[in-house]
This record gives sequence, structure tokens and C-alpha cells, in this order.
Amino acid sequence: MIANRGYDAYAKNKILTASPAELTLMLYEGAIKFCNIALVGIEESDVEKAHNNIQKVENIVGELQATLDPKYEVSKDFSNVYNYLMDRLIEANMKKDKEILEEALGHLRTMRDTWKEVMQQNKLAKAN
Repeated sequence: MIANRGYDAYAKNKILTASPAELTLMLYEGAIKFCNIALVGIEESDVEKAHNNIQKVENIVGELQATLDPKYEVSKDFSNVYNYLMDRLIEANMKKDKEILEEALGHLRTMRDTWKEVMQQNKLAKAN
């Protein structure tokens, strides 16, 4: 019990002290985590587990979309991707379709990896 409180405090502090870029990375990581749990739910025929975790992914994708800044042209592209992901997640949830969910997971991993690369490039640029 005490260990859980320590971890909770650590996790909360990590979020409160994270930069906007790090928060975005955390959102991608969370979406990937819950997508993987949902896949396990589908494999185990645990409808509730699959449903609840797909909804968590949908909520995270919604949050990612809400944080887009429309003054940047690339925001429109990200918005289109997030809309597509949301459609696929809804379909995967309705059908409990592993293939559709794996497709969404692949997109999330690609976006996370790209985001990590951008963060690294920005870090290097600031160092120079």
C-alpha cells in the first residue's frame, strides 16, 4: 500500500514537471499501452477488458487532437490522422476486431517514434 502511494506521487510529479513535448510522448505511450491491453482482451475473449481499454485509447487520441494548434499547417494533417484513428478504434471496439486494432496500434507506434525523433532533433538543435 505504501509503495503504491510512493509510485503514485512519483507518477504525478513526473506529469506535473514534464514539458509539453514530454506530455505528448506520454500520451502516445499510454495509447500504445492500452491498445496492447485491449488486444489481450480480444485474444482472451474478455469483451469488457477490450472495450474499456479501447475507450482509453479513444480518450487519449481525443486529447491529442484537442492539443493541436491550428496555426500550424501540419495540425490539419495530424487532425486527419487522429480522425482516421478514432474511426478505426470505434470500428475495432464494435467488432472486437484484432486486425483493425493492430492497424491502429501500428499508426500509434509510428507517430510515437516520429515524435521521439523530433524531440531528439530539437534537443540536439538547442545544444548547438
